[in-house]
Amino acid sequence: MQSLKQTDFHFKGQTGFYRGKVRDVYIFGNRLAIVVTDRISAFDVILPRAIPYKGQVLNQIAAHFLQATADIVPNWLEAIPHPQVSIGKRCEPFKIEMVVRGYLAGHAWRQYKAGKRTLCGEPLPEGLKENDPFPQPIITPTTKAQSGHDEDISEDEIISRGLVSEQDYALLKKYALALYQRGTQMAAQRGLILVDTKYEFGKWNGQIYLIDEVHTPDSSRYFYAEGYAERQKRGQPQRQLSKEFVREWLMENGFQGKEGQLIPPMDDQRVKSISDRYIELYEQLTGLSFQPQPYDDIQTTIRLAIENFMQH
Repeated sequence: MQSLKQTDFHFKGQTGFYRGKVRDVYIFGNRLAIVVTDRISAFDVILPRAIPYKGQVLNQIAAHFLQATADIVPNWLEAIPHPQVSIGKRCEPFKIEMVVRGYLAGHAWRQYKAGKRTLCGEPLPEGLKENDPFPQPIITPTTKAQSGHDEDISEDEIISRGLVSEQDYALLKKYALALYQRGTQMAAQRGLILVDTKYEFGKWNGQIYLIDEVHTPDSSRYFYAEGYAERQKRGQPQRQLSKEFVREWLMENGFQGKEGQLIPPMDDQRVKSISDRYIELYEQLTGLSFQPQPYDDIQTTIRLAIENFMQH
């Protein structure tokens, strides 16, 4: 099963390189060329097998939503010279992620089930069941860890620790809620519910820009709208379109990223099923049919795409 696990290019004019969990980032002064590989991570651990087409899916979903939200807040993206490459402004990132939650799911539900009734300083109403909607969306920021786990943090802590100024944080909140509202509307048109998502922001020439990916299955959780109410009434699990199905499979097999735990082996069938889910998500989210870029000589086509763009 062909896939793109990593790249190791050395470009003329390149001033730096950074390898993230799923991205290989090439720095050219005040620009970034990001290769979205097929690596997959869960619980902050990179899994051993890469997932065919995952990088193409994520990169193109992110581009779709960045273009669809550019009227709300400017973003970093300038070009997609290859299905797995994004090039744009190298903004100075804020050291937090803005997580917006419309429903009690995932991490929020795990905290709630453990008896907590505030999350990042936000009060959580009594009497909610898993996957119930909140009265209105809440923002539950996390710190952006260089390594290890991101941690929950409140607005007061962010400002008192000087991570973001009060003035900038007010704008980040406004942008995050407006983006979530747009994402919710776009999801509804596709028969989906945007459950929760995260946004990252940075500064370029003193102005706030939206950076990173937006409304992708790696940064967001979606439910199918059809049958949502019935499933809630019966206390059944919701049909999800997100990376949560990967996390659930890992948890069922005794892995949550904790020390001493072994990553369960992923056979070809499991890898293909995850790949199929990502493609399904792309088509469901965008309404477009997925056009896979063949993997033959993909390292060369990516290298040339970046070189050609950077020379202009």
